[in-house]
Amino acid sequence: MAALTWTREKTVKNLASRRWRHIAAIALFACLAGSLITNAFAQGRGEEKFSNLPRFAPGSLFEPQSNYVLMQDFGKRAHSNVRILVPPANPFAKAQTSAGTPPFAGYFYETPASLACVYGLVSTTVAGCNPNLTATNVATGSRSIALVDAYDYPGAKSDLATFSSQFGLPAPSSANFRVVYATGVKPPSGVHSGWDLEAALDLDMAHGLAPRAKIYLVEAASSSLQDMFQAVRKAASLVAADGGGEVSMSWGSGEFATEGFYDSAMATARIVYFAAAGDSPGTLYPCTSPNAVCVGGTGNSRNAATGVFQGNVAWADTGGGTSSYEARPNYQDGIAGIIGARRGVPDIAAIADPRTGVWIYNAAWAGSCVGNSGWCIVGGTSAATPVMAAIVNSAGRFPSSSAAELSLIYSTLGAAGAGWSDVTSGACGFYDGFAAFRGWDQCTGIGVPQGATSFKVVIMP
Repeated sequence: MAALTWTREKTVKNLASRRWRHIAAIALFACLAGSLITNAFAQGRGEEKFSNLPRFAPGSLFEPQSNYVLMQDFGKRAHSNVRILVPPANPFAKAQTSAGTPPFAGYFYETPASLACVYGLVSTTVAGCNPNLTATNVATGSRSIALVDAYDYPGAKSDLATFSSQFGLPAPSSANFRVVYATGVKPPSGVHSGWDLEAALDLDMAHGLAPRAKIYLVEAASSSLQDMFQAVRKAASLVAADGGGEVSMSWGSGEFATEGFYDSAMATARIVYFAAAGDSPGTLYPCTSPNAVCVGGTGNSRNAATGVFQGNVAWADTGGGTSSYEARPNYQDGIAGIIGARRGVPDIAAIADPRTGVWIYNAAWAGSCVGNSGWCIVGGTSAATPVMAAIVNSAGRFPSSSAAELSLIYSTLGAAGAGWSDVTSGACGFYDGFAAFRGWDQCTGIGVPQGATSFKVVIMP
């Protein structure tokens, strides 16, 4: 009995000792983990803890007022699709951005030259298209591109001049740049609403990837769809008078039953219309119109230490899906098994993820983006849309309509060497329900452009 008692007591002591060893081990692990977490946060604050670790500051995201949309606005008002990435306010970020101009060492956000490299539009490839080392711009573009936005952007020409000077692009002049009021009357100011940032993004991307094209910024009197499509018609008339080109509409409205009424506003001959898929799950108009090339969003995956481009991935927040109202156009018959009897979007895709965003300049946003400089890191399908319009313009040939362009795009689906890079990584939509996979998908369409030569031959009639 005594032995049994002793054994029980010994067992209890052993269990207690083992428990304390486990607790000690957990405590030691927690200390180590805490140290790692502390150092991770210290990196974010710019403090030097482990000097051999790279210090990168991903920053935080916010959206301007122009992005906000209410259900009652569907079919009545348009919203922008732009997001801003702001580096954290820490010594490291300040050291990189308080003096000088982008691109900054340690930050791998896109420039016109790095995008040209990523999309194979220039023959020179430097260090995996690292934005800090790549400086060869596209040198093409012709005729004109019209960008449609709401309200007045008074700093348009001076801001574009700053951007152009920084990245080695032709300066805006009366010969290659013009602001046009859709009604003939100067609209109310859109400064600080987000519409001015939207316009800056459109201008910088269009000029950056088609620097020899004439750029029109057509300003609508307001963001109402009636005013926006009045501006679209004005934009098309300007571009048509120059012999044809592109109209970029990087905004949208939630779908509505009578949206087909506006389809006729995008039917001017020799014009290809581009529209944004949006920055949230679901579909937007005019992207769902059969008369527009719908552009979805991707991210540019880069090695965090070297900046080397690793591939295109679907942006989780891109819009896409099947239209509730527009019938499937003939050029999408080949994907009827996926989309059924309705129009599927997007058709193609380009850079949109703000965490792999692009540099733009808007002096009015100094203090709200990167330090007090006026330089901003932005994304959204409002970036992808003018990027694609500019790339098509730079290809140098002009189709008879959006439908002609789209017919040729879909005729290349699955063809080897067709000038498109299929995106097969990532997901989008509600619950990430749409996966990027081989062929057409609801996140990236048939993919992203790859190579100027094949792009010219395959996409242009």
